[in-house]
Amino acid sequence: MEQFTNNPSAAWIWYPGDFEIRLHEKVSVKRKSRGVMYPVFWRLDRHYSNVSFRYTYDLPQEEQIRITAEGTFSLFLDGMENYRSNAPVITLPAGRHQITVCVFSDAEAPALLIEGEHVRTGPDWEASSYQNDWLPAGSWTFDSPENRPSQFRLAVIPQEPASIELRDGFPLLDFGRETFGYLRFHNLAGAGSVRIYYGESIVEALSPGGCYSLDELFVNGTEVDGEDGIFTLDDAKAFRYVWIHADPGVSWSQVSMLYEYVPLDYRGSFECSNPKLNEIYEMGLYTLHLNTREFFLDGIKRDHWVWSGDAYQAFLMNYYSFFDLDVTRRTLVALRGKDPFIKHVNTILDYSLYWFISLYDYYLYTGDAGFVRQYYDRAVSLMEFCLEQRNTEGFLEGRPGDWVFVDWADFKNTGAVSTIQLLLARSLDAMGAFAGLAGDIPASASYRKLAEELKARTMQLFWDEEKGGLLHHRVDGVTQPELTKHASMFAMTYGYLTPEQRERVIQSVLLNPEVPQIRTPYMMFHEMAVLCEGGQHEQVRQRILSYWGGMIALGATAFWEEYDPSLADDAHYSMYGMPFGKSLCHAWGAGPVYLLGKYFLGVTPASPGYGTCRIEPNLGGLEHMKGTVPTGTGQVNVEVDSSNIRVESTNASGVLAFDSSEQPVCNFGNILPIGGDRYEVVIEAGKSYSISYKAVI
Repeated sequence: MEQFTNNPSAAWIWYPGDFEIRLHEKVSVKRKSRGVMYPVFWRLDRHYSNVSFRYTYDLPQEEQIRITAEGTFSLFLDGMENYRSNAPVITLPAGRHQITVCVFSDAEAPALLIEGEHVRTGPDWEASSYQNDWLPAGSWTFDSPENRPSQFRLAVIPQEPASIELRDGFPLLDFGRETFGYLRFHNLAGAGSVRIYYGESIVEALSPGGCYSLDELFVNGTEVDGEDGIFTLDDAKAFRYVWIHADPGVSWSQVSMLYEYVPLDYRGSFECSNPKLNEIYEMGLYTLHLNTREFFLDGIKRDHWVWSGDAYQAFLMNYYSFFDLDVTRRTLVALRGKDPFIKHVNTILDYSLYWFISLYDYYLYTGDAGFVRQYYDRAVSLMEFCLEQRNTEGFLEGRPGDWVFVDWADFKNTGAVSTIQLLLARSLDAMGAFAGLAGDIPASASYRKLAEELKARTMQLFWDEEKGGLLHHRVDGVTQPELTKHASMFAMTYGYLTPEQRERVIQSVLLNPEVPQIRTPYMMFHEMAVLCEGGQHEQVRQRILSYWGGMIALGATAFWEEYDPSLADDAHYSMYGMPFGKSLCHAWGAGPVYLLGKYFLGVTPASPGYGTCRIEPNLGGLEHMKGTVPTGTGQVNVEVDSSNIRVESTNASGVLAFDSSEQPVCNFGNILPIGGDRYEVVIEAGKSYSISYKAVI
């Protein structure tokens, strides 16, 4: 069997999406509230239990292969009525033949690994669920009989508490900052009960009756068995503090933890003249990393679920930090799930629309048209489901039982909500692009036409000229007078406003204290982005320092689900009617990672996959800044102060744009004035550019 070992070209394969869907199912029931499983409240899709794989080979001589499967299997040669086998090792005849392998498993996603010198499984195989659907098989990094899909686990590393003190006679462990993993006891012995109370804050850990997470174990004997004398609890938890109550007869030598994480490269960076902003950026990276797991989760304590609206933002932050595409693809596949589609993603109407936009962003930042084509059919059926919910005016409305979320805010989302129409228009634009990639030109034109019609109708019926923004909703054919920030922000972000309307929105909506203010990092992510789009970088810098800096001033070591500066003391921790219901490590709290990378360093893809890029650095009142933005396989390095700009792009050519009150000078390349104080330089990949200029104050 030596010929089959360590074959680097063989990979486990499965029906596309089934590994991700099965993994999502496992993750979705990991959440526990006070020791009780808290399942998601939407349908969890299942993998297909019966899957067929096929491949055509052409061999000059016979070849021996080894077969490993997740489940039971049968192999057929040249059709179901010909040669068949379920032996783990067989010899394939020479010549041109088609292999068909049928795998059944109701416990895990059926998967297949074939190792041979020339014939081996990989993404060039096809898979079918017996629904006339031969598709390119799914695969990843699983490449041996031991390294199989069902055994996928995140990495772990030991961590020690930063300090231990006694509280009411019981040890209180502080691990120094928010973390996630498995508590473990060294040399645990004796007899009795051990009760463990976890807390993201110290007050939560010291509240046995109110803490969100707890454990209890019973020691019955002289010493608990464990590897190297260490007993590790079964469930991972999110915490910083742990308060341990044990009966007098129980003892241990020390308590530590196994930190569980996804190994990631920190490819993005940002450093500037403001130390507090640097601290905010680094804490944003840590917050995002903690929530980057099997999928992009909303929070590591609560909910520990995959939400489409949260993931939409995490995807964008990821493109400016880790650029990890494995977690991105897994999350997109898991969120979409399977057909038939009968209820919105996460039961939320807007979250179905965020899925289309997220898939388009994935294509824009990666250029991966193959992934889009593989899931194009699922995009089509989801869009058909959404379009069926339009009212007689052509606007998308929630059905009974649908959750129209938009934001945690005090407004009603009845009737046709303007924000929803803009998200639908953006989704239709995305579908136009997807259809083009799939070669469905008539569908592409149809989607784009629907998008343009919806944009025009939305602006006509929701835009209020006197108030300078889009009104919130329309009920029974009548637009209601309520003005909120949300729709105007999205219209500006997606380029649906005229220059005059953009300026009205900035002054009359975004900077207007009379318009209801946004209080969650979730929607502040979009508000800050729109302010940057409008050139309000100094305002954004000050808001970041005040809002995110306010959390740090209260002792945060990761960013929260929500922050209200008017609250005092322990009131900061309550939410959803629970004293410690607020997540103190929430992915959407890491927004500054995206804002500083995209709008201050100013790097964006100008064509899919950074075929070309655009760089528009803006100091926003800072004295100097420097940083790196990943661009797929390469990166852009930017360094700026008030008199010099230095830029190097390793793999993407493009345009550098900036303002200067004096004629700038470049070390090479032509500086093109484009009006006013605005200049552009065409940059080439692999070259370092140094521009002397004078910043416009």
